[in-house]
Amino acid sequence: MTFTAWISLFAICLLGAMFPGPSLAVVVKNTLGGGKVNGVLTAWAHAMGIAGYAIVTLFGLTIVLKQSPTLFKAISIAGALYIAWLGVQALRTKGGIAAKLASGEKASYMESIRDGAMISVLNPKIGLFFIALFSQFIDPGVGRNGQLVTVMTPFVTDGLWYTTIVLILSNTIILDKLREKAHVIDKVTGVIFLLVAARIVFTA
Repeated sequence: MTFTAWISLFAICLLGAMFPGPSLAVVVKNTLGGGKVNGVLTAWAHAMGIAGYAIVTLFGLTIVLKQSPTLFKAISIAGALYIAWLGVQALRTKGGIAAKLASGEKASYMESIRDGAMISVLNPKIGLFFIALFSQFIDPGVGRNGQLVTVMTPFVTDGLWYTTIVLILSNTIILDKLREKAHVIDKVTGVIFLLVAARIVFTA
């Protein structure tokens, strides 16, 4: 892979990571509900899911997935159900960030890792992103080093972007102000999750 091609790949991966959506909402939720470590764990678990999609695309399995509408639809519905579950949890009196803060309960590290991985793996938009864009950079003759760079670029880019978000949110002043608005954040993220889930179901 040439340096120019790598810059293009990096730019696309960065823009994909920066696009606001359920992934950002989950990172924010776990940072506010748990703390910096929870946010970072969510960020890198999400990045692992991204790396998984990169590997799948690299070996052409996404082509098989795209050619099997039933399988793709099943994954899309599973993702929609998980996102909807997150939405319901956020809207419930006892399931959101505000409730955790009021009770003194922190989101566990395993919950943060699960949320980060699941929102990545079960988000069909990420799969489509890799099929449509990332696959353009796949060269069968690129060699092992080229393949490693192709997988590591989205992994590191995604992880560092969301880690940066976590570090910004973890600033004491910002974190305290956001936690004061926990009820509002719960409602907004809950509605966003449910709308995203509904859109996935109706377009799958």
